[in-house]
Amino acid sequence: MKVSRRANRMKRHYGRMHKTGGLNLVSLMDIFTILVFFLMVNSSDVKVLQQNPSIQLPESTANLDTKETLVLTVVGNDILIQGRKVANLLTLSGDDQVIAGIKNELEYQSSRNKRLVDADSNPAGLPITIMGDKDIPYASLKKIMESCVAANYTNISLAVSRMSRKEEG
Repeated sequence: MKVSRRANRMKRHYGRMHKTGGLNLVSLMDIFTILVFFLMVNSSDVKVLQQNPSIQLPESTANLDTKETLVLTVVGNDILIQGRKVANLLTLSGDDQVIAGIKNELEYQSSRNKRLVDADSNPAGLPITIMGDKDIPYASLKKIMESCVAANYTNISLAVSRMSRKEEG
């Protein structure tokens, strides 16, 4: 049996109007691209040192933000540079002012890292952050700092925790 023209037209019209809607991926990809760039730009603002729960940092009123530098950590009796054990506080002799393990590791780190400039073009020396418990003896801290200076890491920062406003005033 033959279908009338009107029936064909109604069938086409019904099929055209009752199709499932498509998803426009181009605009969705544009939104996610903008979101990714926004997050990449704004994620570099936060700089927090990885803090070991066994280390209780001294408190200070310092207001400067941390910079991304090499981190020397003193955990208990172990001395770590970038998480790698290089020396032990208990095995240090009283006569030596320079700790050989620290000096060797820092020289290795400076030769390995191409971002660091050599000593001739950087008169202030290379930057390093020392993170240790507030109860480290001064003599040990002095040996650690002298070992850093011997390896041309003279721009030394000490990690501290910021005092709250109530404690300051």
